[in-house]
Amino acid sequence: QVQLVESGGGLVQAGGSLRLSCAASGRTFSSYTLGWFRQAPGKEREFVAASRYNGGDTKFADSVKGRFTISRDNAKNTVYLQMNSLKPEDTAVYYCAARLTLNIGLNFPSNYAYWGQGTQVTVSS
Repeated sequence: QVQLVESGGGLVQAGGSLRLSCAASGRTFSSYTLGWFRQAPGKEREFVAASRYNGGDTKFADSVKGRFTISRDNAKNTVYLQMNSLKPEDTAVYYCAARLTLNIGLNFPSNYAYWGQGTQVTVSS
């Protein structure tokens, strides 16, 4: 069982930056693929970014490429989402997710086994 706790959300003006953190419990953090998803009111949950397990590659949604980065600190059992050049359309609840050795379909929420409670990000225009 893995527990995920997000933090770092808040209110920011358009063009600003935020860094989200997701702290995980467990002893095999490096073996988990970690993803970030977001859900705006009235919309489906959508993929934002993912970090493949064991030092694998990263993947981003087209809408955030060049603005967001994902990184992980396996020693701290934490994954980060650095969000720059934020836009009002980035406003959503952001969730981190995890799945042991997930290797395909990183952008599908249904492929993840564990989820955090979410953190609100609001970007004002």
